[in-house]
Amino acid sequence: MTEEPTYGSQKGATPARSSQTLIGRILYRMFWVLVFIPVKLLFRLRVEGRHNLPDGPFVLSASHRSFIDTPVVGVITSKRLRFMGKESLWNSKPLGAFLTIMGGFPVERDVVDRTALRAAADVLILGEPLVMFPEGTRREGPRLRREDLRDGPAFVAARVGVPIVPVGLGGTPKALPLGKSLPRPAKVVAVIGEPIMPPSKVNGRVPRGAVTELSDRLFEVLSDLYIEARILAGDEEPPADSDL
Repeated sequence: MTEEPTYGSQKGATPARSSQTLIGRILYRMFWVLVFIPVKLLFRLRVEGRHNLPDGPFVLSASHRSFIDTPVVGVITSKRLRFMGKESLWNSKPLGAFLTIMGGFPVERDVVDRTALRAAADVLILGEPLVMFPEGTRREGPRLRREDLRDGPAFVAARVGVPIVPVGLGGTPKALPLGKSLPRPAKVVAVIGEPIMPPSKVNGRVPRGAVTELSDRLFEVLSDLYIEARILAGDEEPPADSDL
């Protein structure tokens, strides 16, 4: 029996859309509500700039300071956002089914870098929005650092030709600090910025320098959004001349 290719598989063509059945759509909405309610009540979630989310596929790139960033990002829109997950998580059928319903998809671990980027591109080509944290892992501190931002989101967005939507998250480190396992009540704010359009291709390819420039632009915009979200969440005082 021929095995169906997973997202980003180095064998075979891009897999067909992981369309949801009616039951899948109902379950997704149920689980989405179950996540949204505690996020809204416990963290008093405030979302600014929701109108900046495009109708088609895009790469959503958010600042990353806490484990709760993923569920917070997941409920800022009613659209099903896609997330990459370790292939081993799908070894458990119940867990794998839940992750799939919630928009997760497995990535092979033996060639993780190449496979992850191809998998991300596959999802976007299929018309689905994708979440990629440009810092790669959780970071600490009140400011973003350019050396922490990876080129993955810019590379994938440029390769497929979709915009990057930057999102600054404020208050999440207070809601679930590093080293803590239980969240606490705190004000969380998500500020969604305007889409950053990808560069044009040259002879069908995106120049390496254009990817770096796109990452630089993402860093500049995301840094400002992160500061704005921190101020709105009460993590820092606004500048004297600020309207926030």
